[in-house]
Amino acid sequence: MASATLGTSASAAAPSDTAHAAAAGAGTAASRGCAVVYFDLGETLVHTGEDSRIGYMPGAAAYLRTLRERHIKVGLITNVPPAWGATDAERAATLKKEIDGSWTGSVPFAWADFGDRILTPRTEAERKPAPTLWERARAQARGCRLVYEAETSAETDVAVSLGYLAYQTGLPSRPAYLPVRVIKRLAHGSR
Repeated sequence: MASATLGTSASAAAPSDTAHAAAAGAGTAASRGCAVVYFDLGETLVHTGEDSRIGYMPGAAAYLRTLRERHIKVGLITNVPPAWGATDAERAATLKKEIDGSWTGSVPFAWADFGDRILTPRTEAERKPAPTLWERARAQARGCRLVYEAETSAETDVAVSLGYLAYQTGLPSRPAYLPVRVIKRLAHGSR
């Protein structure tokens, strides 16, 4: 299923047989026609490198805008210090302050797109690549197909093992992000 739909996109996250299994495992949402795309934040959507420049990664703002226009929900699965708050909302508020306070991009980060789908570790043991944050995202997805996009194979491998369709960003000769048409097909159960 995934290999026919995704072509080279699936191989960016994992071998095609693994991506196939991930997409097949997400099949319960096909009848609902929904998908939620979760992202890592740093070096996936936002450049946070040592050069102190914090802004969108190339193409990220346009990609998020396209997802918003197509009514595809998005979320973040991101490591922050658990001490930043007692709840995801508190830790997310601190994360927003940290990012916004150092933001150098001309377009502000689209925090509103993520709503309450910003998942952060409650303890050091929950930090990625531990599976806890992906499991929490799945529990909130209400049966929608799940996608995870990140720049590291360590994270995309965990997401695939938990039934997500994962896409590793930043690889040469591949689209920067999983094509939106693929997400729409997944959401509607196309094969």
